[in-house]
Amino acid sequence: MQIEIRGLRKVYPGGVVALHGLDLTIPPGVFGLLGPNGSGKTTMMRILATLLEPTAGEARIGDCDVRRDKAAVRQMLGYMPQDFGFYPSLTAYETLDYFSLLCRMDDPRQRRSRIEQVLARVNLSEVAGRKVSGFSGGMRQRLGIAQALLNDPRVLIMDEPTSGLDPEERIRLRNLLAELTKDRIVILSTHIVSDVAVTAEKLAILHKGRLLFAGNLRDLLSPLRGRTWIIDVEEEEVTQVRQAFFVTGVFRSATGMQVRVLADQMSHPRGYAADPTVDDAYVSAMQQEAGASELV
Repeated sequence: MQIEIRGLRKVYPGGVVALHGLDLTIPPGVFGLLGPNGSGKTTMMRILATLLEPTAGEARIGDCDVRRDKAAVRQMLGYMPQDFGFYPSLTAYETLDYFSLLCRMDDPRQRRSRIEQVLARVNLSEVAGRKVSGFSGGMRQRLGIAQALLNDPRVLIMDEPTSGLDPEERIRLRNLLAELTKDRIVILSTHIVSDVAVTAEKLAILHKGRLLFAGNLRDLLSPLRGRTWIIDVEEEEVTQVRQAFFVTGVFRSATGMQVRVLADQMSHPRGYAADPTVDDAYVSAMQQEAGASELV
């Protein structure tokens, strides 16, 4: 099973175009969806989740059309939106019990077993009896992930799932995503490039509703091989390097500053070759699309 998107277009009232005829194929595994706010990521995912009608084009999940076969699509979907609300007076267990009933899990034993499984997967078993009103932002985020997993979906859509998670929780989620990928499509939408770099097998980059790239990491990084460099400088030299090179990142080091740049050749005496990263490729794609002189 895979997702096929053809000519997908969405125009909001007032003429705001969120998607410009998007063509995309999403295979099984973790698929990363990168892009800044306003790139069309959430619009695309809401259309796939049957929560939003496209203006034109089509999207199919397996044999099901998201416009004509909404009930069938919803049965195979798990969706974690970026912004979700829980009833604060309910406990974590009661919250999942409520959502499981919405998923038509009528058997009490089956429901209880599934709730306990997903609570354990997101490390919330010990606080299952606590009210959601007392949860931290990270705990609420994990509860959102748990509700998306309740019906053991064949397609899992996650919008900014690591937002609000501390480093340990983010690593736990990445490990969980790796476990979920067998015979399943997991769409991970985020603006955190590192999340995609370590979890996704393939990815797409969106900008203002247009597709800038779709493919695997190797194809994304290939054009930057032999063109990625690091320059070791003092802090006061960073401005000069920015003026002379296309900078993709600036980092502190034990001896000063490290500036990552893209260039066909290296003319700086303290510059040396480096392997390209997804961050380099993402910044480069955004820069080329924007046509601006600097991005960072």
